[in-house]
Amino acid sequence: MKRYVIVGNGTAGASAVGEIRARDKDGSIVVFTGEKHPYYYRPRLADYIAGEAGPEKFTMHSLSQYEKWNVDLRLGETVTAIDPVKKEAHSGRLDKPGEKPEPVQYDELLLATGSHCFLPPVKGNDKLGVFTLRTLEDADAIIAAAKKTGTAVLVGGGLLGLEAGRALISLGLKVEMVEYAPRLLPNQLDGESAKLLQKELEETGFSFHLAAGAREITGGDAVTGLTLADGTTIDCGLALFSTGVRPNLELALSAGLDVGKAVKVDRHMKTGVPGIWAAGDVAEFNGQPCGIWPTAMTQGKIAGASMAGEPREYVPVAPGFSLKVAGIELVSAGNIDAENTGTSKRFASGKVYRKVVLEEDVIKGIIFLGSTAGAKECIAAMNRGRRLGPLAEELDREAFDWTRIKD
Repeated sequence: MKRYVIVGNGTAGASAVGEIRARDKDGSIVVFTGEKHPYYYRPRLADYIAGEAGPEKFTMHSLSQYEKWNVDLRLGETVTAIDPVKKEAHSGRLDKPGEKPEPVQYDELLLATGSHCFLPPVKGNDKLGVFTLRTLEDADAIIAAAKKTGTAVLVGGGLLGLEAGRALISLGLKVEMVEYAPRLLPNQLDGESAKLLQKELEETGFSFHLAAGAREITGGDAVTGLTLADGTTIDCGLALFSTGVRPNLELALSAGLDVGKAVKVDRHMKTGVPGIWAAGDVAEFNGQPCGIWPTAMTQGKIAGASMAGEPREYVPVAPGFSLKVAGIELVSAGNIDAENTGTSKRFASGKVYRKVVLEEDVIKGIIFLGSTAGAKECIAAMNRGRRLGPLAEELDREAFDWTRIKD
């Protein structure tokens, strides 16, 4: 009977479990996670803060599902060391720091330790009222702090920051957002679409400080304000940093895995150490780390199937991002040609902006803001590399029939 160990129960780890069990009904599976909760969908933490969804609404795998799979799910227990020679995983319980559980033997081990929020080295970032948002516990702490203040400062104008800002506005807070770039979502939007989104968000209650950096968090033990690089101080009782994530690599490094930006893997998600695999935020394929939820799910599934003896290959696709804040829809994918140096077909009217970036007659990237009709068809055509021929010239028409670009 094969023995599997999964280190981490986020998207990659949980996806791997399902694939393993679909192919191996009898092997033992032990899943370690520092979380107190079974696998849940992190992007909905903003909905939780807003009071729009309880954990039961975004828990992806319930405890009963793990029981059905006959999985030994160890909540609140993290792997502290991996012995690749003995093929052992050593762990520790968060509620019993001095206790050392028996090592778990494995034949195949998946490293799916995910990532942590990056907190920039801004002076005062250790004060009470300074947060990042990664877990349900983080969300609970933010909800509690929000009840004691009227203003929140968000540092980082990315997707998760905007979602969190929307949630805090729904709680009645004034939200001031600080973004280092000169426009919102610089990796997902060009100048025209960023201005449109900014205007829409300002109407919902956001205030923005663009091309601005955080210099210092002021206050005694608790935050009372945030000073910008230009000397401007914003009074606030809550500061939330949404400034990206970093892979959790400590375990991989201690186990002697080959690490670049993250743990290097092949197309099957296998590392260079026999019996050890990696997937999700902690994995790097062809020099590129993962970093987004759909890719983590895909990699987890490929790792699980491969570990169970049915090798599958990971084929990267153009990353796509979707956002819905205060009813504003956005899909961005591929090369958006933010500086408009290439060829694109654009349509803009009212609150709708659409851009399809082309290389000859092949779609290379898209921005759909205000309406996402047609985005799915474009991404599918882009990932297939479909040549559109004369249809490419019609993509800027307001009422273009997107079903025409299907195979």
